[in-house]
Amino acid sequence: MKTQILQTLAALALITTSATAQDNSMDNHTASYIAMPAAEGQTEAFAAFLAGAAPIVKETEPGTVLWFALQADDTLAIFDIFVDEDARNAHFSGAVAGALNENADTLVAGGWGDGVVANINNSDVLSVKEPVDLYTATTATYIKLQAVPGKGPELAALLTAAGPIVAKSEPTTLFWAALQIDENNFAIFDIFADNTGREAHFAGQVAGLLNEKALELVSGGWDHGVVSNINNFDILAIK
Repeated sequence: MKTQILQTLAALALITTSATAQDNSMDNHTASYIAMPAAEGQTEAFAAFLAGAAPIVKETEPGTVLWFALQADDTLAIFDIFVDEDARNAHFSGAVAGALNENADTLVAGGWGDGVVANINNSDVLSVKEPVDLYTATTATYIKLQAVPGKGPELAALLTAAGPIVAKSEPTTLFWAALQIDENNFAIFDIFADNTGREAHFAGQVAGLLNEKALELVSGGWDHGVVSNINNFDILAIK
């Protein structure tokens, strides 16, 4: 494993120094992630609402490239990627956002303001593995990472370089995205056909590399800065 990590580190250095913006197929794309607690007794209804929203997004939001409705027990979430900032703004003024606003007092603990808007995490896309077999995915993971003070650029470089590694070495990771929320906060979102694919991802080269560099780059290190921030979800619907 140590030899593999060293080889991956060497590959990372090569990719980081040679990559250009044109290498990223989602250059200038933006993303949003919203985790929302269901109101008491409304988990099933909220899940049904989000599952039914996917066709509306597909029909009315051409700038929304990917849209996922997610569930982890009584927490529902939306993750989406947009072609640019204008498309993200259009999404938040669109039909699904309007319907959620109208129903938030019933479905979401905290309503629209405290349950939805307060939980929006907007980000820029740093790197991706292009989606494959998208509609076979059943499970997703979102991980928020905070950089060690002063290490934001290095963590951004690592995550940017990781996309091609995932694409080449993880056939069971069906989509992977590295995201930058601000200069110190980052995230990873990925989807899998099943838990076997997720387990393979966390035993793979990029996870090993992040583990190796976490103490230096991630506040809290691997255990408290990465593992404790893993959020696993079932996928309810995809656009």
